[in-house]
Amino acid sequence: MALTDTFVKQVKDTGKPAGTKYADGGGMFLLVKASGKYWRWDYTFAAKRKTLALGVYPEVSLAKARQRRDKARELLADGIDPGIAKREEKQAKAAAAGNTFEAVAEQWLKATSAKRAAITQDKVSTWLRKDVFPYIGKMPITSIGPRDVLAVVRKMEARGVFDSAKRIGQICGQVFRYAVAEGTAERDVTTDLRGAFQHAEKKHYAAITDPAKLGELLRSIHTYTGHTYSVAALKLSPLVFLRPGELRTGEWAEIDLEAAEWRIPGSKMKMKIDHIVPLSQQAVEILRSLHPITGHGRYVFPSLRTGERPMSENTVNAALRSMGYSNEVHTAHGFRATARTIMDEVLGERVDLIEHQLAHAVKDANGRAYNRTAHLPARREMMQRWADYLDKQRIGADVVEIRAKAA
Repeated sequence: MALTDTFVKQVKDTGKPAGTKYADGGGMFLLVKASGKYWRWDYTFAAKRKTLALGVYPEVSLAKARQRRDKARELLADGIDPGIAKREEKQAKAAAAGNTFEAVAEQWLKATSAKRAAITQDKVSTWLRKDVFPYIGKMPITSIGPRDVLAVVRKMEARGVFDSAKRIGQICGQVFRYAVAEGTAERDVTTDLRGAFQHAEKKHYAAITDPAKLGELLRSIHTYTGHTYSVAALKLSPLVFLRPGELRTGEWAEIDLEAAEWRIPGSKMKMKIDHIVPLSQQAVEILRSLHPITGHGRYVFPSLRTGERPMSENTVNAALRSMGYSNEVHTAHGFRATARTIMDEVLGERVDLIEHQLAHAVKDANGRAYNRTAHLPARREMMQRWADYLDKQRIGADVVEIRAKAA
């Protein structure tokens, strides 16, 4: 006779050491012991009698136990041992639980670290731990869908960091492709998100391009009394044409003061090509004065908190703001535009040499990119002329007016 919900609820342990069985039909029964009430199903597979655990009452009701029995009978009818199928499913769930997105991402970070500069490794790690792990880090990577990743990206886009949000989407894709290669995921779900990320409007960095106002800025920098690292970074910024990130992550190992050269590896450059910066006498002087202070460490401009990391990306801009130059007037990145405009329109320097020094792509007549040493002697002379010009602007002598270009 089939069991009822009332009977299952009220039946008590009879005190037998092995418990008491109450049949429900079709091989399923309720085993009642002092420790609890257990659903079981007896079946035969390959001429062997076996018993499958279906759950514990009341977590598994009578109706639920019958559903599990019926599902097991379907497997048996298909020639599958329900006991083995259950064990494999349990193992798969355990493996999935261990292969969370966070666990796989950490493995990916470690496996691919040699391909990235240390500063980039830190940035990617921080992005993941700050913006991704709190939302999908604990989820099994096999359970994550495109919308889960998109939700992470959308949170960053809501903060206005569109470029970083897009980069995070790309990083998640790399983690998924790594998981596919390792056999812990079936596919890269981010391929479904192509075209879904928002794009930031092209950013133009404010820059002073009037020679007279440049002189005022240089005088402000010259009298700035901030931290030694900030002062040196400020004074060097207009002399080297580097992007702020390239400047602040500069390492002493890249600089040869005797040869007056700064050789930046391609891993740090936007174009991914090694870049040579000829250093003017003024630039060398600034670096020589800083070397006794930071030369014992890795970075030319170390963090104010720890020498193990470079200066914060906001340091130079913060110094400019403290001097009265807002982001709408002049930025750390703006020193590049200042040099580009004045050297071309005021000093009449060769545009191709300026572009080389800005680490922009410059090609020859045959469309081939110049190598990193192209026109180095000429660039060295140009950089010294520029440094001398800045000195004259700072002390207020030989101010040159911008000449109008021919129409």
